[in-house]
Amino acid sequence: MIHINKIYWNQIPILMVEEAAHINKALPVLTFIHGFTSAKEHNLPLAYLLAEKGYRVILPDCHLHGEREGDISKEKRQLNFFEIIKQNVMEIKQIKQKLDEKDLIDNGRFGLAGTSMGGMTTAAALTQYPWIQSAAILMGTPKLTTYMEELINVLDKQGVKGFISNDEINAIIEEARRIDLSLQPEVLAERPLFFWHGEKDEIVPFDQSYSFHESIVSLYKNPENIRFLREVERGHKVSRFATLEMVNWFELQL
Repeated sequence: MIHINKIYWNQIPILMVEEAAHINKALPVLTFIHGFTSAKEHNLPLAYLLAEKGYRVILPDCHLHGEREGDISKEKRQLNFFEIIKQNVMEIKQIKQKLDEKDLIDNGRFGLAGTSMGGMTTAAALTQYPWIQSAAILMGTPKLTTYMEELINVLDKQGVKGFISNDEINAIIEEARRIDLSLQPEVLAERPLFFWHGEKDEIVPFDQSYSFHESIVSLYKNPENIRFLREVERGHKVSRFATLEMVNWFELQL
């Protein structure tokens, strides 16, 4: 029987999904970060599939999302997009520390994955934490600086950018470079990495993740440690096929 426990660690609302027989036991752990405007509950089907295979899955609500959304406008949340990713990266460390304190991770087997904004968070976190053993980026981009520059241009055309100054924009771009995986691919150190992206994604450009994958394949001595799954005629929505393939991949790599 799959057990879902709702907890709060450092004020972060979390769903912990695991086999009921494995509660409080050390297990391989996957933390999964949801996308922009989504929430932790939306990834329960994926968590169920992984829990069936013996994993403990951690589903947190991101800053300004889910239980933490508060009374925020769409425009204000868009302007905080990068701040949300930065806080996600910080909170991943806090989650890992809590798991370690409670001895809930089996032999350091900690994985990270996410969709869209969660995929960008995953890529950014890989630049900071060598203890992430394997990761999956679903319709996200490792080219965070490029994406932020493009997003700012879009917001400018929509008349939203006027809420922040040019100095603030420059600071965002500078900080994005610090956690931009595409600018420091050597930090991967051949850690297993899975990508999925729909070729017709209208939100996060397919080419940003695909071109990055192509540029780092040569860094991997074992080709089984890196995989890019592309899906034709697919937009910005993770398919069941992608979910199942990712679950199967983590079963081999985490």
